[in-house]
Amino acid sequence: MTVLFASHTARRAVTAALAATAAAVAVFGVSEAHAADAADAADAADAAQPVAVATAKQAAQSVPYSDVAALGKLIFNDPALSASGRMSCASCHSPAHAYGPPNGLAAQFGGPDLRSQGTRAVPTLAYVLNRTPVWTHVQAASIYERLTDADSPPSGGFAWDGRFNTLHDQALFPLFNANEMANRDAGDVVAKLERAPYAARFKQVFGETIFVSKDTALRQAMAAVERYELEDPGFRPYTSKFDAYLDGRAQLTASEMRGKKLFDDPNSGNCASCHIDQPGANGAHPLFTDFQFEALGVPRNPELRANRDPKYYDEGLCGPIRTDAAKNRLYCGLFKTPTLRNVATRQVFFHNGRFHTLRDALRFYVERDTNPAKWYSKDAHGRVVKFDDLPPELRANIDTVDEPLTRKAGERPAWNARDIDDVIAFLKTLNDGYLPAPTKPSAPAPTTLTKR
Repeated sequence: MTVLFASHTARRAVTAALAATAAAVAVFGVSEAHAADAADAADAADAAQPVAVATAKQAAQSVPYSDVAALGKLIFNDPALSASGRMSCASCHSPAHAYGPPNGLAAQFGGPDLRSQGTRAVPTLAYVLNRTPVWTHVQAASIYERLTDADSPPSGGFAWDGRFNTLHDQALFPLFNANEMANRDAGDVVAKLERAPYAARFKQVFGETIFVSKDTALRQAMAAVERYELEDPGFRPYTSKFDAYLDGRAQLTASEMRGKKLFDDPNSGNCASCHIDQPGANGAHPLFTDFQFEALGVPRNPELRANRDPKYYDEGLCGPIRTDAAKNRLYCGLFKTPTLRNVATRQVFFHNGRFHTLRDALRFYVERDTNPAKWYSKDAHGRVVKFDDLPPELRANIDTVDEPLTRKAGERPAWNARDIDDVIAFLKTLNDGYLPAPTKPSAPAPTTLTKR
């Protein structure tokens, strides 16, 4: 059995609907109602890579925040709100690393003593916060149409499994997750807020009696974080070379252009079928994600402590973190397509952090099926266990119908080493902080002396 909504055709069919939904949720996300309701160091080799937010910081310095957003920034960066006293939102979503992880750990460590490892790699918060549609799965009305025509995949929602539809709900989860900030309850968090240096400011913004109701105070704190994430342009600076290229202010090199063609080619990398790189109908610059879900069959990661249990599997939409979608077994193994903006600055890739270089992530993508022995574990009999990070009964959900995932062992991969070099060159144009070379002033026109 092949999962019906994994096809390239289905992805293209729902792109327009997704764009409309994304626009609607962007308005929903910034509404006043929402505002009211609402332990290892980085790898030395890549420590000098925080180009992504050089411009973000510059943009943020001149931002006229609302009072609520200014308070949200303080909360976002406050490690005292964690059980350890050493972990803030910014610890994992580092402003100096495109609001992604500051290091190459497969999953970050948290908890009261910062020794509890998470189970998934930290996704970036950049670019997607104000454009992510709510989680949905649009299906054909009749069963016959679903069976005879490729069904569309589910899409939207925040986190790898799309389980949050609002930013304040997404911000709330780490506060109580045992592997992250590890607070016991709302009272625990609000007590920390009352002791914070900005407690008086909190009361000025939300009222002198705000701390009387713990639930209300917590809800407003998360609404403040949401406002900060939506108001600060550092979360979406659009300062990459690719943005300059779209605006006619830069030219791609020959290698970058070859990489883009390989990225776009539906018979080659086919990347753009999910990581859309075309401007929107209104000229909006692309986010390099369609917000849909895909089952790529990423190999099991021995770096994750949870994987020491051979019975543990991260099934994405089917759990163990998300619990409301597991009844549809075709969802199992699907994870949301991330944005590729600033991807070349990352040191960890895919939902389980299995790869630590962009080159290896791309090699896996084009060699998954042509050389599975290179990527997957072997059983007791020496046989390759393809798609080994899902239980056997769910491995049929993995995408084998979209290029380049259709190939067989021993066949030629879609890309060779030079192709991968070119694709990496193209993906580097998505890093923020690009400064176009200054144009040389044209020489003044020669003056002509005339006799009088």
